[in-house]
Amino acid sequence: MNMRPRFPTQPTARRRQHGPSPRRRMIVVVAVLSLASLGLVARAFDLQVVRKEFYQSQGDARFLREVPIAVSRGTIFDRNGEPLAVSTPVMSIWANPSEVLESEDRLPQLAKAIGMDTGELKQYLMQRSEREFVYLRRQMRPDAAQAVLDLGIPGVNGQREYRRYYPSGEVTSHILGFTNIDDHGQEGLELAFDDWLAGKPGAKRVIRDRMGHIVEDVEQVRAPQPGRNLTLSIDRRIQFLAYNELKNTLEQSQADSGSMVIIDVTTGEVLAMVNLPTYNPNALRSSTPSQRRNRSMTDVVEPGSTIKPVVMAAALSSGKYTPNGPLVDTGNGHFYYMTHDIRDTHAYGMLSPTGVIQKSSNIGAAKIAMTLDTSLLYDTYRAFGLGSSTNSGFPGEASGYLKVGRDWRPLEKAIMAYGYGLNVTALQLANVYATIGDGGLMHEPSFVKGAAGDSKQIIAPEIARKLVTMLESTTQPGGTAAPYAWIANYAVAGKTGTAHKASGGSYLKNNYSAAFAGIVPASNPRMAAVVVIDDPKKGSYYGGLVSAPVFAKVMDGALRLLDVPPDNIGRWYVGGPLQGNNGLVGSKPPDAPVVEDAPVEGATP
Repeated sequence: MNMRPRFPTQPTARRRQHGPSPRRRMIVVVAVLSLASLGLVARAFDLQVVRKEFYQSQGDARFLREVPIAVSRGTIFDRNGEPLAVSTPVMSIWANPSEVLESEDRLPQLAKAIGMDTGELKQYLMQRSEREFVYLRRQMRPDAAQAVLDLGIPGVNGQREYRRYYPSGEVTSHILGFTNIDDHGQEGLELAFDDWLAGKPGAKRVIRDRMGHIVEDVEQVRAPQPGRNLTLSIDRRIQFLAYNELKNTLEQSQADSGSMVIIDVTTGEVLAMVNLPTYNPNALRSSTPSQRRNRSMTDVVEPGSTIKPVVMAAALSSGKYTPNGPLVDTGNGHFYYMTHDIRDTHAYGMLSPTGVIQKSSNIGAAKIAMTLDTSLLYDTYRAFGLGSSTNSGFPGEASGYLKVGRDWRPLEKAIMAYGYGLNVTALQLANVYATIGDGGLMHEPSFVKGAAGDSKQIIAPEIARKLVTMLESTTQPGGTAAPYAWIANYAVAGKTGTAHKASGGSYLKNNYSAAFAGIVPASNPRMAAVVVIDDPKKGSYYGGLVSAPVFAKVMDGALRLLDVPPDNIGRWYVGGPLQGNNGLVGSKPPDAPVVEDAPVEGATP
C-alpha cells in the first residue's frame, strides 16, 4: 500500500492567505472618498474664503460693469435769459468687436444702419477684436440710434450722451466757441468756462448678460453733477443788429473782414462782439481756421487816427493845452519831419486841439505829441491799456504792441500820435473809448453779466468830459464823421481812423483799414463801440464813409432796445444847430459835406 502524505497545493494556500477582504475594500473605499471629500472641502474653502475676492472680481469683470451716467452741460444764456448754447440728448452706438464678428452675417445690416461700408466695418472690428469696447457711431439722433439697437445684433449697445446746439448759429459763434465730440470746450467762452459748464458725470454698477445688455442696476457709485448755467453780458438783439449791418457792409465794400465790439460804459460788460467771416458751430466740419478766428480778440491793427484822443488826454493832463488852445499851425497840409512827409487831406492852417480832433489832422497830432514829455505820453498810452491784455479772460486774447517809451525815436513819437508804430485789438480800442465815456474810469471788460472786474481811475473826470466834447465835434458839421455817424435825437462822440496796411516791412499803397470808434449818448455816455473794416475794395476806404454808418445804424437800434433817453431832441447839425422841428430832425441830409482824415504813406518807421 503506497501511503503519500497529503499537503495542500501552494497556489490554493496563497489564495486563501492573500485573497481580497471585504473589510479592507471598504476601508480603501472610505479612505478614497474621505480624501476626495477633504479635497473638495479644501477647494471650497479656497474658493469661498481664501481666494474669494479674486474669483468674485473675475466674475464681476464678466457680468458686473461700472458705466458712466451722462450729464448735460450747463446752458449759456444772454443777458435777457435767451439761450445761446444748449445741450440736447443723443445716443452713441458702441460694440464688443469679437461678439459682433461672431454674427458676421449681420454685418451688412449693421453697416447700413450706421452709415458705413460693410467691408470697412468688418476691417474696423477685426483690427480691434481684442478690445471689449469700441464706438461705431457717435452722437446719433435718439430715434436713429434706437433703430440700430432694435436690430438685436449681438454685441451692439447704446450709450446716452449730450451734444451742444447753438440756436444763434454763426451770429454768436466767435463769442461762444464750440465743444468737441466729448462735450469739452475747445474755443471761446465754452473753453474759458469749461469747468463751470461741464459738470461731473456720475457712475453706476450694473449687471450685463452675455449679450452686453443691462439686466439689473446694482448700485450708484457716484452721483452725477450737471453743469452749471452761465449768463453772459451779451445782448442777443444787439448782436443780431451788429451782425446784419457788418455783413451788409462787407458785401457792399467787398472787404476781407470786419469786426464790431460794443461795451457798456458804466460796467465794462461786452454787449456785442461780431466778426466776419464767421462759421456755424452746428456744422463745424464745414468751417476753416480763418473763419473760426475771433478777430476782435486775436487780430491786431494799427489804430490810425482813432488813437488821437489818447494823445489829447496826455496833452490836457500836461497842463500845456486846453480844448481851445494854444493853436497848432498845420500849414499847407504837409509837414516834413526828419525826411518824413506827415500829411493832411487839406491845408487847415491854425487849429485848436479840438480842431485837430475834428479835422483829424495828422500834423496837429504829431506837433502836439512832440511838445509832450515822452514819459508822460508813454504812461498815458499804458494807462489806457495799450500793449497789454484787457484781462477779459477770453482765451487767446492778444496784447497788442507798444514799444517801451525810453526806446522811442523822435520820428516814432510823432508817427504814433496818429496811430502808426503800435497796434491794438478791437476790444482794446473799444475799452479806451468806454474809459473816456465813464469819466476816465477804466473797467476790465467782462463777458459775464454782473461779474464786473477791477476798475481804476486813469485820467481825471474833468479831462474825460473835455475829451467827450472834443470827440463830439467829429460828428458835427466839418467833422470827419459827419453826417454818417449821426443818430437821430442822440448826440454822438467819436473818431474816424483810416490806416494803410503794413506788409513785409512797409505799407501797402492801396490797402487800408477803416475804423470808427464812438460813444453814445455824448451827454451821458451809456455805450462805446468800435467798427473795423479790413481792406474795403469797392467804393470808399475811409473810416468815416465805411465804418461810421455801421456804427450809426447799430447804435441807433441799440439805444432804443435799451430804452436810453434821447439827449439831442429838436436839433440837427447842418452847418450849425437848428432849433425846433423843421423837417430835418430825425433824418440825415443826403448832401452834407464830409471831410476825412488822411492815411499816411511811406516806409515803416
